[in-house]
Amino acid sequence: MAFRLFVPILAGATLRERIVACIGAMIGIALTGAISGLTLGSGPHIPLLVAPMGASAVLLFAVPASPLAQPWSIIGGNTISALVGVIVVHFVHEPVLATGIAVALAIAAMSFARCLHPPGGAAALTAVFGGPAVISAGFLFPFVPVAVNSILLVALGYGFHKLTRRNYPHVPGPVPTSSHGTIDPPAQLRVGFRSEDIDAALGALDETFDIDRNDLDRLLRQVELQAMVRAHKTLLCEDIMSRDVISVDEHTSADAARQLLLDHNIRALPVINAEAKLAGTIGLRELAMAVGSVGPLISPAATAAASSAAMGLLPVLTDGRSHAVIIVDDERHVLGLITQTDLLAATARLQNTDGPSAEAV
Repeated sequence: MAFRLFVPILAGATLRERIVACIGAMIGIALTGAISGLTLGSGPHIPLLVAPMGASAVLLFAVPASPLAQPWSIIGGNTISALVGVIVVHFVHEPVLATGIAVALAIAAMSFARCLHPPGGAAALTAVFGGPAVISAGFLFPFVPVAVNSILLVALGYGFHKLTRRNYPHVPGPVPTSSHGTIDPPAQLRVGFRSEDIDAALGALDETFDIDRNDLDRLLRQVELQAMVRAHKTLLCEDIMSRDVISVDEHTSADAARQLLLDHNIRALPVINAEAKLAGTIGLRELAMAVGSVGPLISPAATAAASSAAMGLLPVLTDGRSHAVIIVDDERHVLGLITQTDLLAATARLQNTDGPSAEAV
């Protein structure tokens, strides 16, 4: 029970992520203050760094995937809220009343501007309670230093996340579409829950969640996949892969490769390099009008380990583009190959095996 206090509340949070967040916040805030001091100068007439930047740094570096931590949310949310606070204090002279109105109008303004950012509430309060420096700055305060601080912090956050290979600004994964140029949804979206089910569930829960809707869709589909993999975790790639793999080397002619595909009635050929390792794949699409060797035509190969759960290949083999997954060892030597047909046959067999036991129960 005592250790529960130290369990991360945020889903997916790890010790490494938190350490990276701490380092990022330290660098971001320190450099934002230093650069602001060099560009704006220092003195009692203007604050070097406004307090809401600390809260913005928590979002920017600790939860960079949050919609509340995106560049426009930080820059727009802080600036607009500070402007709202300045306007309110200009017309409302009762401090207690001004604070409530400023925060309420800041939330409304950020919502309409699509830049909701929690530290914006603090920016509005700073404009109300900021003291002589803020009062003397007047309507300049939302822009200098609030907007300047926000822009610098976002720029530093962008650079830091690139260096640490984080995705920022966060772009939700694209919704899968048909790879055949038709209006039909892709195969993986024709079964299971639909987009309207997500909307209905959000409406039924009647709550606001700090996650993009497309990210929520991706998360739920990944949950479905992991549940299926867990249910059939004993079925491994090595159990269903073809072991007599037809392959070519990089110097094979396009005509010879094309003839192999037709003779064996297959869709793709693994291409082996001079070190007997997998270099990629070649298919009829690349070979249709090709001349010369297959080397320049190689496409990246979808690969998996022999000990991987076979059901984990479902997303790749149902994306409408990949027809096979190459099974390789740690050094990328080809061990086997699993096609869509192989996985379909295995799935059908599992259903037939599970059927009687389910009826018996």
